[in-house]
Amino acid sequence: MTLLLNRNQELSLKERFLNLNFVFIGIIILLASIGCITLYSVAGGKLSPWALNQALRFAMGLIIMLIAALIQPEFYYKIATPFYIFTLILLIIVDAVGHIGMGAQRWINLGIFNLQPSELMKIAVVLQLAKYFSVAPIESIRSIKGIIIPVILVAVPVAFIVIQPDLGTSLMVLFCAVAMFYLAGVQWWKFGLGIGAVVAAMPVLWHFLHDYQKNRILTFLDPERDPLNTGYHIIQAKIALGSGGLWGKGFLSGTQSHLNFLPEPHTDFIFTTYSEEFGMIGGALVILLNLILISYGYWFAFRIHNSNYFGKMVILGLNTNYFLYIFINIAMVTGLLPVVGIPLPLISYGGTVILTVMTSFGIMLSFYVNRDRELKK
Repeated sequence: MTLLLNRNQELSLKERFLNLNFVFIGIIILLASIGCITLYSVAGGKLSPWALNQALRFAMGLIIMLIAALIQPEFYYKIATPFYIFTLILLIIVDAVGHIGMGAQRWINLGIFNLQPSELMKIAVVLQLAKYFSVAPIESIRSIKGIIIPVILVAVPVAFIVIQPDLGTSLMVLFCAVAMFYLAGVQWWKFGLGIGAVVAAMPVLWHFLHDYQKNRILTFLDPERDPLNTGYHIIQAKIALGSGGLWGKGFLSGTQSHLNFLPEPHTDFIFTTYSEEFGMIGGALVILLNLILISYGYWFAFRIHNSNYFGKMVILGLNTNYFLYIFINIAMVTGLLPVVGIPLPLISYGGTVILTVMTSFGIMLSFYVNRDRELKK
């Protein structure tokens, strides 16, 4: 049901709820259900330790998404800068005294779950860049001087995330920011200049990478160079994908994950776990559902009234961030990209990721619900 309104008319709470896109929400629930089913299988047909926790976290995320969707979009404009500063402080705290896990210092232990501030920063950077670009004149954005501030807004958190170290997340923040720079009107030659500088600096940057990061890149180029060590993960992932065939081995029948050949079958490599049991058809279904979800997101952005440039940029940024999750994770487990710690949202087991992704969806829906009116700054 679609409710139209004048540009200055505000919707009531009931009207906002009725104006939600329930097909979009339905796809989200379907993907999360696939994730819980896969986690149930990984645990050998048990709800613990992953499936039940994931279902509870998704239920919490669904509530957060609906609350975020029903909040007036002006709220996100007002909190953009304070939220960015708050999240940056969290990054500084986690770099200083954060919880260490799997060789990285990325989390703050809250007791109930471990909070990963770098995930929150993905939302914070999008909101802050959208706010900057929505008020900056196009002449300023097209000048070198006009992009110094947004470059700093991106570079500072990226640097703190790299220190953790978390190269995968830092690159996601960077790529999402680059997309927003392009959408804001920054000229092509500036991107070319930046890419050229990175390529020229690669021999120097290589020496600053950790040994495991170098090994991941070398393994990506030649997985067979060390099949029992650095190449083990991607080789086993490919075996799982291939052994699933067209229709898969069947629910609870995946040998690679159940016999512990597949690394991290419940998090980063869950797509291979699912594809082994449900085959190429099942894997294609997950990709198709995500493509529909992403298409809806971009459609939301183009439905926003032209006067609400902030809303357009926020939706485009958050949707691009979700696209990067999907693209990087699936490309990683299929050997098209080096292995990095990027989960498959809504399906991989995790707390902060599912809550931040659901919050992102809620923010996108908030602007879509209020698409026909101006943003009151």
